[in-house]
Amino acid sequence: MQSIPFKKHLDNYSPFILLLLLILVIWESAVSLHLIPAFILPAPSSICIALIEHRQLLRQHLLATLEEILAGFVLSVICGALLGTGMFLFRPLEKAIYPFLIISQTIPIIALSPIFIMWFGYTPWSKVAVVFLTAFFPVVVSTYDGLRTSGQAYKDLLLTFGANRWQLLAKTQIPLALPTFFSGLKLSIVYCVIGVTIGEWLGGSKGLGYFSRRMAGNIQSAEIFAAVFLLSALGVVLFLMIALLEALFLKKRGSKR
Repeated sequence: MQSIPFKKHLDNYSPFILLLLLILVIWESAVSLHLIPAFILPAPSSICIALIEHRQLLRQHLLATLEEILAGFVLSVICGALLGTGMFLFRPLEKAIYPFLIISQTIPIIALSPIFIMWFGYTPWSKVAVVFLTAFFPVVVSTYDGLRTSGQAYKDLLLTFGANRWQLLAKTQIPLALPTFFSGLKLSIVYCVIGVTIGEWLGGSKGLGYFSRRMAGNIQSAEIFAAVFLLSALGVVLFLMIALLEALFLKKRGSKR
């Protein structure tokens, strides 16, 4: 019985798998036939060899990157959910804060990373700050929009039973906002990988972004692509974990998208 969902997903994504295999074969063949210089685009086999040869070092950098991502993501979820809820409950707060949130997204993260390095030094906290700023906006907006678009019919029904504002929030508005909230989390966790890479590239002493910068200085393209592959795989795994948490949580509460 457990193999049925797996087979269903396999059937759904079989075109993607076939296309991916085709791309890898063409890629490997192009490099092997010297149609593409290996120092510009290393073959997939060379990237696999780099992953194996540097597995110990890559594992250390991967764990450092993961710690920075999780720290920034958790902070962004806590602060973003609280601020989004506050903006929904108190309109003056929404009118005062929302423009600043929009302005914050017009500032390139790569320009702020050196400032965080000046503030926090070459410590993990400078990268956590970049991750937090990258992931914060989607959480706030998804929380606020989810609460704002919660069902009016359920609200009117509870009001007829004498429910107060906090009961409305707990019984209808928060549960109905969960699908939108989790959509924001999935977007946020992907942004976290981008943010931590920028932070590590510009001022890190460990992490996959730092590793790729070192390899770029030595023109070791296979090692660079190995780090990029791990960053991409990490983003996919974290995204799937949030999606799994969403499915389990919404199923438990009986919510439907």
